[in-house]
Amino acid sequence: MVVYHGSIGSWLVHWLSRYNVKILGISLNPSSKLSLFKFINKKKLIDKRFDITDLNQLEKNILKFKPDLIYHLAAQSLVKKSIRNPLETLKTNIIGTANILNSINKLNKKTTSVIITSDKCYQNLKLLRGYHENDRLGGHDPYSASKASAEIVFKSYFNSILKKNKKIRIATARAGNVIGGGDWSSDRLVPDCVKAWALNKKVYIRSPNSTRPWQHVLEPLSGYIALSYHLQKNIKFNGNSFNFGPKLNEVATVKKVLQISHKYWNKAQFKIYKENFFKEDQLLKLNSSKANKHLKWKKVLNLEKTLELTMSWYKKFYQNDIKVNELIDNDINYYIKLKKSIFNA
Repeated sequence: MVVYHGSIGSWLVHWLSRYNVKILGISLNPSSKLSLFKFINKKKLIDKRFDITDLNQLEKNILKFKPDLIYHLAAQSLVKKSIRNPLETLKTNIIGTANILNSINKLNKKTTSVIITSDKCYQNLKLLRGYHENDRLGGHDPYSASKASAEIVFKSYFNSILKKNKKIRIATARAGNVIGGGDWSSDRLVPDCVKAWALNKKVYIRSPNSTRPWQHVLEPLSGYIALSYHLQKNIKFNGNSFNFGPKLNEVATVKKVLQISHKYWNKAQFKIYKENFFKEDQLLKLNSSKANKHLKWKKVLNLEKTLELTMSWYKKFYQNDIKVNELIDNDINYYIKLKKSIFNA
């Protein structure tokens, strides 16, 4: 079962649909005219549309479906939107997560769950070593605070309630900045760029020197799948949290991402401007050594290849060169083949 909203969840649904599984997907309606969900493989998907803050609806659907696996990705995930409408963000990300946990506890069967939060759940202390899973949680904007709160709700719920339920295995996952084809959200670097560049327009950029743990969407998704597998096999991971991000020397500035993207998109133009709408964290790094060691997970695409895949995806989409579901499959096939070659080397 996948509880999701947006492109990352759509990638996961499409990936899982390639296998002999039945999927219950819970989501709101797409928030933009262009939506990756429209193009993904939905043959094995039971598609339900409602708000996860509706506890009755959520429990009813989860208890009826009786999932073996749950991936919870549903969230209001934009910092700027969280400042414009903080209550919506706090309600969705905190109460929505609590509702998921409450529903899981009512399942009378073996269930493995991965609750996805964010790298922004950490209090930003500008740590060069990268944030470890036991570092302090916090946030100076409603989105970051909501993700830190979701982690606190999870930990308290696990220690006092879920830990006693021997049929439940559950953990949280925190990923860095995800890029890849099919994301058309506003106020995100790559989507803003491709939407402007597809129309031969200039994109306006804020915070060019901000660093982020950029990674292709398939990297953390492979981590979530690996985490669910290891949770099923080993109870010692129950109640844990795991970071999924690039190596510390692979984080890059916004400016560098633009410079590399420029190589793969002709006539790409951008202009840097100052915006005082909200304070933005300048340095974000994740330390993923725990996932590397215990889950045998590691990121396999460098920044150059990540941006090459991403820009190629969007260019083919806007040029109508290929069916979108084939674009998704091609990237998944390439990624799986690369991952196998590296692990078997």
